[in-house]
Amino acid sequence: MFGIKKQPPIKSLIAEGSCIEGNLKFTDGLRVDGKVIGDIRSSEGGASILVISESAVVTGLIHADHVIINGRVIGPIHASELLELQPKAKIEGDVSYKALEMHQGAVISGKLCPLAHQVLEEKPTLKLAANNN
Repeated sequence: MFGIKKQPPIKSLIAEGSCIEGNLKFTDGLRVDGKVIGDIRSSEGGASILVISESAVVTGLIHADHVIINGRVIGPIHASELLELQPKAKIEGDVSYKALEMHQGAVISGKLCPLAHQVLEEKPTLKLAANNN
């Protein structure tokens, strides 16, 4: 996850008071403070971070590696690494994620769908020591 890799910089901003209609594709990092009507997707091939601030409203699909939400999202969300839901997050749609961090106050109206984890190496069965006396 991002704890090991360096988190990408936020290079783009949709400011509060702005309204974008149409699909967006971004690289590295994007912060949304305004309103977006359309899908938001990160470009393939590099780590990405998307921040939806408290004042933001997004109507459409969201797809990025690391997604942080403190605003309102109407539509499905796909976080291929980490989804962070801050206290004022309001989501209406299904959510898929590899790891989830949800703060008290965040609300999801939809299904939670953890992404399939890679097959982990099978660990040996734990055996308890027995007293042979």
